[in-house]
Amino acid sequence: MMKAVSFLLPLLLLHSASIFIFSQAQSIVLQPQVLKSKDFTNIQNVGSCSFTVVIKTSCSSVSFTRDQISLAFGDAYGNQVYAPRIDDPSTRTFERCSTDTFQITGPCTYQVCHVALYRSGMDGWKPESVKIYGYNSSPVTFYYNAFVPSGVWFGFDYCGRAGQSPPLLRSSGKWFLGAIPGFLLNAMV
Repeated sequence: MMKAVSFLLPLLLLHSASIFIFSQAQSIVLQPQVLKSKDFTNIQNVGSCSFTVVIKTSCSSVSFTRDQISLAFGDAYGNQVYAPRIDDPSTRTFERCSTDTFQITGPCTYQVCHVALYRSGMDGWKPESVKIYGYNSSPVTFYYNAFVPSGVWFGFDYCGRAGQSPPLLRSSGKWFLGAIPGFLLNAMV
């Protein structure tokens, strides 16, 4: 009986780990969405916290854009930061394959869990990623790699879990390492 259990245990552990890894891999393929229920234009940026936002434009974007680009982000507790018109066509902000850094002041937030971009114009624009550094939160990167539609807020909203980082934002290496304790825990039960 002991030999049968010791033979089946590694198979059970492997099966548990593969389910864990598979379920995490599904959340990694999430794409930005049109955020219909969000209206960031009424946010008043009253606050004294500074944020650094790094936006990388995709190499498959248009060569440059003259479109008007606005940014909004926040936490799960309703603290919102709105930055209208971060574009500057005279300096060729958001050129293809470029990285642009912005210093934004706004209300203090906890862990940032949503971001949205608003584009108005005819040129088009494809950001690769938006990385936000804040005072009370860990840096967080949202991976777009999609053209932002005109006239709508477009982005990610992972604020369903207060205080937690969105699963999409963790690196695949961390997910793999997380699977090892997952199947060890199953083995103990």
